[in-house]
Amino acid sequence: MNIQIINGPNLNLLGVREPSVYGDTTFEAYLEQLRTRYANITINYYQSNVEGEIINKLHEVGFSYDGVLLNAGAYTHTSVAIADAIAAINTPVIEVHISNVYKREEFRHHSHLSKNCKGIIVGFGMDGYRLGIESLLDK
Repeated sequence: MNIQIINGPNLNLLGVREPSVYGDTTFEAYLEQLRTRYANITINYYQSNVEGEIINKLHEVGFSYDGVLLNAGAYTHTSVAIADAIAAINTPVIEVHISNVYKREEFRHHSHLSKNCKGIIVGFGMDGYRLGIESLLDK
């Protein structure tokens, strides 16, 4: 199984950015734990602060991978282009949010991406990525 994790803007700062919201673990440290736990799965990781690069990555993996876990960050609430990219590919995409966006600012309560995703995981911290992998394994 080949899974792609894509993290969007500002998620390169996990571990130092607003630890009260996002925790104090870097994504790279968490990724190592995931790869150890799921040693029989190839877990690829990509992070970009640029909307077009996220779209390019979705196009690149969207016809050959078994699943994508996408945390598009703030682009979740603004990007029709990323929503269209998800709709255009065959690979199932699971939308992941570390924080509970429904406990945050009103603008974060709407996702342009959700309607094109297999499912949404919200508010379980970084464990949401593990839950996403489990859902792909249970397909």
